[in-house]
Amino acid sequence: MVSDVTPAAAAPAARTSAEGSVHATWVYTLGSIVFFFLVLDGVLLIRGLSALSRSHSSIDVLIVVFTLASTIVQVRFCWFLRDGLGGGLPHTAWTATLFAASAPALVLGLFSPDLWRVAPLPFWLSVVLVACLLPERTRWNVLGAGVAITIGSYLLAKATLPFTVDTALGERDIAIFLFAAFMPVVVILSLWWWNIVIELDRHRRSAAELAIAKERLRFAADLHDIQGHHLQVIALKAELAERMLQRDPAAAREQLRETRLIASEALQETRSLVAGYREVGLDDELENAREVLSAAGAACELRIEALPASATARRALAYVVREATTNIIRHSSAGAVTISVESDGGCCRLTVSNDGVSSTAAVDTSGTGLDGLRTRVENHGGTFATTLDAGRFELIATIPDGAVGEGSPHV
Repeated sequence: MVSDVTPAAAAPAARTSAEGSVHATWVYTLGSIVFFFLVLDGVLLIRGLSALSRSHSSIDVLIVVFTLASTIVQVRFCWFLRDGLGGGLPHTAWTATLFAASAPALVLGLFSPDLWRVAPLPFWLSVVLVACLLPERTRWNVLGAGVAITIGSYLLAKATLPFTVDTALGERDIAIFLFAAFMPVVVILSLWWWNIVIELDRHRRSAAELAIAKERLRFAADLHDIQGHHLQVIALKAELAERMLQRDPAAAREQLRETRLIASEALQETRSLVAGYREVGLDDELENAREVLSAAGAACELRIEALPASATARRALAYVVREATTNIIRHSSAGAVTISVESDGGCCRLTVSNDGVSSTAAVDTSGTGLDGLRTRVENHGGTFATTLDAGRFELIATIPDGAVGEGSPHV
């Protein structure tokens, strides 16, 4: 059963699916980072409220307020992490607001006997967020400065608080400090993973763009095969009609009629190509080659031993026949042409040879000529070769074929 979904129709669906996966990964990454910040900030708020219920100090009230404000700004600031590690800081106002909400708690902690241990942590978390958006070398410098400021605030608090204040760290404080110490690792690893996803998505987009470019090149080659061949034949028949117009008007009219039919055929094939349904028949191309070459004054002999059973191989060889015919008409004064198709060890070999080629003839080897044919054949796993010897040009194209179907010889 053949699917009704064409590649062009499937591409938007695949692109939407990939974009949805990238978005889901970002949501998961953002949710994880926000969760860790909320957990630590929540613990700090609970610790602050607990201390406030005992001390009723205005300083502790301010520390709790600034910790809450810092939590809100930090959660919002996490959205800027979508640019990944080293993605650059957002607007200066956001960075200033982040530290404006957390730095006062650090300073007020120097005067709070109950909250001096945890008051610097909102500032430390703000440093972690900012550092992740900076270039690598600057990131580690900022983190180092953040560690120095946080430790310095603890040492300064111990020096300024009354000697009666208990400066020993409890198990609860140690757990909080360890959690805060690992926050840079958590955020950096999360963003490192997100950077990988961004890079993979960028490569996916590049691959999609390359696929589109490749398809456009394929379409251009197919269009050249159709229009170049038919226009060459139209030009030839128009020239014949012009020569016959005076001495044989009836034959000239017949040539003009055939020209009109060929133009209609070219138009139809072009429309079919655009619609994506065009198939090249190898039998038809062989017969067309003989008719066109005969009309050009060359005796064309077809030797068909076996035709490829694979539709892909037939299509590729049909293009070779068409382009070879056009090149013979364009670049030689051939009087005899031989086209043979034969089976050779699981491959189908097409040979086109003609005379009338001088050693100085400009044989078409540019992109859309023989080089284009070589690329097409090699893309199908085949081989392509040409020789020029004593005025005789030979083209040999070999295409792999799993099964070779018998064809009746034509002479």
